This record gives sequence, structure tokens and C-alpha cells, in this order.
Amino acid sequence: MKLIVAISGASGVVLAKKFLDHLPLDIDIYLIISKNAKLSYKLETGKKFSFKNKNIKVFKNKDISAPLASGSFGADAMIILPCSMNTLAKCTVGIADSLTTRAFSVMLKERKKIVISPREMPFSTIQLENMHKLSTLGVTVAPPVLGYYSKQQTLNHMEDFIIGKLFDLLDIKNNLYRRWEGKNNE
Repeated sequence: MKLIVAISGASGVVLAKKFLDHLPLDIDIYLIISKNAKLSYKLETGKKFSFKNKNIKVFKNKDISAPLASGSFGADAMIILPCSMNTLAKCTVGIADSLTTRAFSVMLKERKKIVISPREMPFSTIQLENMHKLSTLGVTVAPPVLGYYSKQQTLNHMEDFIIGKLFDLLDIKNNLYRRWEGKNNE
């Protein structure tokens, strides 16, 4: 699988780091990380953004001539995690002024699997309308929302649940969270 992972400058970049660290080694990962994402990570953790998975090819968000900016690149799926409201708005109206938004535009026209994980609360009416429009175009909108049935006890378990659900949406097998088994799931 050729997977494009774009990280925008919204709060919650730690989820993107964890997502990358948990990806199986047999997936070809093409990472776009914005300057604001790096800044958000530093502000939220006090650390410089890094990742464990060495199977990652990193691209600058300003490099719109990168291979992933073309449909002939042949990516299978894309996720924007977290997706800032600025990136969401640009994707909704077709502004392709960065590698993230250009790759999104290409994936959309090629009718490939796209997942966006908007990180904001509460959502404004404009943001909800943007998400609705993208959803009608086949984009999966998956904010990082908890499912309490898996009985997470720590922040780490809550993050594993979210990452596991995102993996599910991208057809990536995982055992990151306890799945629902019915009312006898105790």
C-alpha cells in the first residue's frame, strides 16, 4: 500500500506521530508535515517532531512538484491527521496551494480513499458544511472521537482507540483497541 500521511498545524499532532509509529513496515509511507505541525508538536510536547518508523519518505509541504502531486504517482490512500480548519476549508473549495492540498485534490479526482481527521471543538456551522460537502464527495470525515465501549483507562489507551479506528478506515489490520463484542463484552 502507498499511503500519503499529511500533518497540518492543528492541535493533536501527537496523534499523527503515534499513527506513524504504529504503521506496519510493509506500507510505503509518504509524509507531508507542515511547518505549523512541527510548531504545534513542539508547543504541545516540548520536543522536536520525530518518528520511529524508518519506512517514511518525507516531503516539504511547499514542494508542489513532488511525485505525490500527480495522479500518476498511484497512491492508494491519504489521511490528513490532524486536519486544521484552514486545510479543511482549502480542500473543500479546491485550493491546491501546498503539497497537502494538491495531493488531496489529486486523490479526490482519482477517487482514491481519503480520510480527514478534523481537530476542533466545537465545530462552527461553516466547518460542518465543509465536512458535509467533503463527505458527499466520498471523503471519510473522522474526528478523533472516543468510543467508551472499549473501556480505555489511560490517555495512551484512548489514543490507541483513535489510531485503531483510523487504521480500520484505511483497511490496515490492527489490534490497537478492544472491539465491541455485544452486551456481554465485560
